[in-house]
Amino acid sequence: MARFNRRIAAAIGALLMLGAPADAQNWPAKPVQLVSPFARGGASDFVAGIIADELSRSFKQRFFIENIAGRGGQSGSLAVTRAKPDGYTLLLSSIATHVIVPLDAGAYNPLRDFTNIASIGGVPVVIVVHPSLGVRSLSELVALLQRRKEPWRFASSGLGTLGQMVAELWARKDGISLSYVSYDAPGQGLKELLAGQSPIGVVSSTAAILRQKDLIPLAVSSAQRMPNLPTVPTFQELGYPELVATSWYGISAPKGLPAAITNRMSSAIAAALDDPATKEKLVKAGLELNKRSPAEFSAFIKAELAKWAPVLGVKQPDEQ
Repeated sequence: MARFNRRIAAAIGALLMLGAPADAQNWPAKPVQLVSPFARGGASDFVAGIIADELSRSFKQRFFIENIAGRGGQSGSLAVTRAKPDGYTLLLSSIATHVIVPLDAGAYNPLRDFTNIASIGGVPVVIVVHPSLGVRSLSELVALLQRRKEPWRFASSGLGTLGQMVAELWARKDGISLSYVSYDAPGQGLKELLAGQSPIGVVSSTAAILRQKDLIPLAVSSAQRMPNLPTVPTFQELGYPELVATSWYGISAPKGLPAAITNRMSSAIAAALDDPATKEKLVKAGLELNKRSPAEFSAFIKAELAKWAPVLGVKQPDEQ
């Protein structure tokens, strides 16, 4: 009897082993939810929409966007960590969800609690000045700031954002002092920049492209010069390699996603980023594209956590 029971158990185990790859091979057999953890209509929705459309075409199944906004991306991200790792719930991950929220709130671990599938790319930030300031290069701005003893009023999209963190690293390296302004209303910082009330600031590359006739862009945080800002040098060119940074996006899933699904999806996203029409849409929106495999994406997230934790004055979360 014992031998018979062992044979049954072995047979069941073999069937289960066969069933796992079969499920992954048949995925997706129903619509897939892509959680965008911010309110409708923003940059995250734009990126999510393009990727969802590309994955829908690639896998002949509907990928739909579900907005679960709240707490800077934390609410939607937590919802994904609690979902089944079956490939039917995905997250539009980002520097906000996988770096800023974990470092600030510690609600989850971006390496331990997710399967990080692929990176997409990100929006760089640009140091800009109002024309009334009378500077035309970053070196001229640094010299001006170093001569002044009191902190300069500096506009960004908010404390804890990429713009503020890039500005903080830049200020530390050059020994200058900036007075960050906190705004209650979205876009107020840009309004103050345009009015000259805050003559120095950092904006997204998208805003810099649109406003380059009103503001003077001095340096961009992309790895390469932006096609729509070809005369603006990168921080890297100017001797600041640590300031290569973007508000990046990627695709993640709950921890334990089968490798077969992870790899298929990663390959599909890489192919989408190579598609000329898709590439044109994303680049026109101000994104710098960056393909990474699952292993490369996780390594990148780990490096981002190590890079920004000291800037925010917090401890880097453990990988395990």
